[in-house]
Amino acid sequence: MEATAPSPVKIAIIGAGVIGPRHAQAVKQNSNTLLVCIVDPTPTAISTAIRLGTSYYPSVAAMLQSSKPKPDVAIVCSPNHTHVDISTTLLSAGIHVLCEKPLSTDSASGRALVAHAAAQQLHLLTGHHRRFNPYVVAAKRILSNKECSLGHITAVSGLWALHKPQEYFNPPAQWHRSADEGGPVMINLIHDIDVLHFLLDSRVHRVAAFEATKRRGYDAEEGGAVILHFENGVVGTFVLSDAVVSPHAFELGTGENPIIPRTGRDAYRIFGTDGTLSIPDLRRAFYGANQDKSWINEVQEVSERLEDWLSQEERGKIPFELQIDHLVEVVRGNQEAVCTGQDGLAAVRVAEAVKIALRTGQVVTVED
Repeated sequence: MEATAPSPVKIAIIGAGVIGPRHAQAVKQNSNTLLVCIVDPTPTAISTAIRLGTSYYPSVAAMLQSSKPKPDVAIVCSPNHTHVDISTTLLSAGIHVLCEKPLSTDSASGRALVAHAAAQQLHLLTGHHRRFNPYVVAAKRILSNKECSLGHITAVSGLWALHKPQEYFNPPAQWHRSADEGGPVMINLIHDIDVLHFLLDSRVHRVAAFEATKRRGYDAEEGGAVILHFENGVVGTFVLSDAVVSPHAFELGTGENPIIPRTGRDAYRIFGTDGTLSIPDLRRAFYGANQDKSWINEVQEVSERLEDWLSQEERGKIPFELQIDHLVEVVRGNQEAVCTGQDGLAAVRVAEAVKIALRTGQVVTVED
């Protein structure tokens, strides 16, 4: 007797801004999921729902009061300051949550959200989709491969440097000007923090930072230089700016964002006692088997082929689609979450510490 195929996982998208429709499209393309609605108070979201062929609600409360079956999962893509309240409401209604980054705008509310999900015995995942990016997946596998070993990883350097145009700060997105919600630390660096946590299997423990000069006249920081100290002893530096011209940033190097032209240049370099790996160009530097490790010998370099480190499925899907595949398996109990609420909270704590360090110039210990 053939086993009955499981019912599609019903998914609601909360927020129809930039990221919400991308998630919705990934849900629509997945044979194991059903897009049940778009939730967003703005009138333009109605046309988005119509285009996607799904129901529309102006609020989470309206969705929950509907006579239609409630979703199994909600993907929260609303403005950052609403993430905790909306996710808490959904979890209280018995709905699993995938919350876009940042999980919260401060660590205290993030801790409360993680605790609430545990009390409800529901899944809370954080939408750090770069853990599914092919370059990050490949780098993770290269780092764990004995033939490509970097030896003992000692240090890391990172760059996120590009120029955001004025329209990025104009209404209705004027919140990007705010010191509390705007600025590249909580919007952009938090992604890189999570990627480094993932690649190094260790979390940042202490930070120091110096703020770059502000030239736009807004309260939000425009960037700075950050020093990182990981729990496993790895040290690192990170230069961050959203107000300079540069080919070095994760989006630029990977072509992940379709509106940002790809440069293919590196954003991270991981240094070990036996070699160095740059990402996303996947370039390894090392001494040959018959060479002494000495500065008088020539360092060899090879560029790993991305395709060699990916499965056929991974080669054919974008990170948002792979994240939805994974979400389905987590909800069905077949996989452990790749990026949990705790992981999202860890990135928030580091970003929060960086903002304090930028403001005070002091070394800040990341709170547990």
